[in-house]
Amino acid sequence: MSIEVSHLTKYYGSQAAVHDVSFSIKKGEIVAFLGPNGAGKSSTMKMITGFIPATSGEIKVCNLIVDVDNLETRKLIGYLPENNPLYLDMYVREYLEFVGRIYKIKNLKERVSFMIEQVGLSKEQNKTIGQLSKGYRQRVGLAQAIIHDPEVLILDEPTSGLDPNQLVEIRELIRQIGKEKTVLLSTHILQEVKAICDRVIIIKNGNIVADDSPENLQKEQQTQVVYVEFEQNVSKSILKKLTSLSKIESINEKAWLLQSESDLDMRKVIAQFAQENNLLILTIRKEEKNLEEVFKELTK
Repeated sequence: MSIEVSHLTKYYGSQAAVHDVSFSIKKGEIVAFLGPNGAGKSSTMKMITGFIPATSGEIKVCNLIVDVDNLETRKLIGYLPENNPLYLDMYVREYLEFVGRIYKIKNLKERVSFMIEQVGLSKEQNKTIGQLSKGYRQRVGLAQAIIHDPEVLILDEPTSGLDPNQLVEIRELIRQIGKEKTVLLSTHILQEVKAICDRVIIIKNGNIVADDSPENLQKEQQTQVVYVEFEQNVSKSILKKLTSLSKIESINEKAWLLQSESDLDMRKVIAQFAQENNLLILTIRKEEKNLEEVFKELTK
C-alpha cells in the first residue's frame, strides 16, 4: 500500500480533531477525502505529510513510517496545502527552480519547462507569482507538488479558484497522474469526485463514516425515491394508503415523487397498488440519489 493510516488520533488541547481513523490507499488509486468544515480532513492530510505530528496512531507512506523516516517520506510525497503558500515576489520559473533545487532534481531546467507546460503556465511563466490570478497561483502550487515526481500526492482543495475551462484541464491532469501514482485529495466540488475519483472517504467529527466507490455510496443509501406518473389525477389521500412510504411529494396532479425506507423495490409495490386501485401508470422510475444528497445524509 502507498498510504496506510492506522488508528490515527489528533488532539488540539482537549479537543479531538481526528479520532481513531484507519484507511489504506494503494498505488494507482485516486481517493476523495470529504467532510464538512472542521471534520478533520486537513489535519489528517497534514499528519500524512509529516507537517504536524499525530497524538497517537501510525502512518506509513510506501512502507516507511512517517514519524520515524520523516525526511525520506517527504521525498515521496507531493503536497498542495489548502492555503497554497507561495513566494509572491518570485517569478514562476524562478520559484519552480527554487523548489527543484530543494529536491536536488537533475536536469532541472528541462523538468521545470515540462511542468510549466503540463499545468498550463506557459503564457504566465515570465510573471511574478503575485501578478497571477488565483487560478494560476493554484497551478503553480500544483506544479511544485509534482515537480519531483513523487509516489504519493496529497492535494487539499486542488481546484480552488479555477474557472470551468481550467477545472477540466486540471482534472484531466490529476486523472493522468493517478494512473501511476497515489492521489488523496479533498474537495467541496462533488461533481469533481464522480469525474476523477475511484473511492470516497467521508469523515465527520474526526471519524470516518463512509469508505466506498462513488457509485456504491449512491446505491447503498436505504432511502428510495420513485417517480411515478399516472394517466388520471391521483390525490395524496389515495397514495397515503401505501403504508411503506415515508414522504409523498407532488409534481402535479398526476405525477408524484414517493419516498420509502423499505428494502423492497418500491416500483413493484406501487405497480401492484395501482392495479388494485384501477390506476394506470404511464411512467415509473427509481430516482438515483446524487453524491451531494448522500454527503448531506452522512454528515448532517
